[in-house]
Amino acid sequence: MSLLATHDALLLDLDGTVWEGGRAIPGAVEAINASPVPGVYITNNAMRAPSDVAEKLRGIGLNAVEEDVVTSAQAAIELAARSLEPGDAIYVIGTSSFKELATRAGYVVVDSADDKPKAVLQGLDPEVTWAQLSEAALAIRGGASYFTSNLDTTLPTERGLMVGNGSMVAAVVSATGVTPTSAGKPLPAMMHTAARRLGAQRPLVVGDRLDTDIEGGNAAGMPTFQVLTGVSGHIALVEAVKEQRPTYVADSLHELNLSAAELSPGAQGGFTARVDGDDILLERGTAGSTSIQALRTVLEVAWALPKPPALIRPMSDDAYRAVADWW
Repeated sequence: MSLLATHDALLLDLDGTVWEGGRAIPGAVEAINASPVPGVYITNNAMRAPSDVAEKLRGIGLNAVEEDVVTSAQAAIELAARSLEPGDAIYVIGTSSFKELATRAGYVVVDSADDKPKAVLQGLDPEVTWAQLSEAALAIRGGASYFTSNLDTTLPTERGLMVGNGSMVAAVVSATGVTPTSAGKPLPAMMHTAARRLGAQRPLVVGDRLDTDIEGGNAAGMPTFQVLTGVSGHIALVEAVKEQRPTYVADSLHELNLSAAELSPGAQGGFTARVDGDDILLERGTAGSTSIQALRTVLEVAWALPKPPALIRPMSDDAYRAVADWW
């Protein structure tokens, strides 16, 4: 039975899961379109308005509308609202869409710390300057509350990992000594918001990054589905702390139709794994065994250990072949 038969919604990360740099990841669109359950797209990327994200999703072949998108910019504004009043001045580091969302929420977006903003909201903006970061620092030192859309240190693109919002936030933190309140994953708020939109009781959180998508889904008390098309790879999974361990592990979204048993950590593909001192020995396998089957076999043993193994040692030709792309 397909895993999706036991769930009533997909809470889908975007970068590294559905697309990379705006280009669809192979098999992702087909898997989502074939899904018998609806999906909501949850992104820590605050650069685009929800309507623009939906338009880009339609551009790669997905049937998406604005209400199908939850961004960290929306979440940051909702979080800041707890300490603001309508009409309050705020300083926003972010794209024009972030500032527009803040204006629509009833706040006055100002351009200078001299305007005494009540809060600073920071999201990723590729055009951010030293002057803008400095205005934020001055406002925070002047008493403004500090919120950020997310703390992702990197952003996956078709060229590789670019500088993420968390890396830009680090500059302001260094200058002020103030740590912001983050609205994005791995906090669970965005997951709960997305599930409520669909009225879902059994949602499945799908993502590529252990320290945001998976940790956020786990924190929300929801089953999690890790794909290997983005940031977190094989060794990161082997070394994952308990809070970041997914329920299911897959190469990509095309495996959504597999059963829960096939996707769960455990011996499969003819492989066996056992502990030898500080190492895990991966043994046996067959000519048709795959890398992901080897990984699931190793994870069951690795996650039962008090600390990550020192080495994964392949002990057969099939095991060597299966782990060749892990590093």
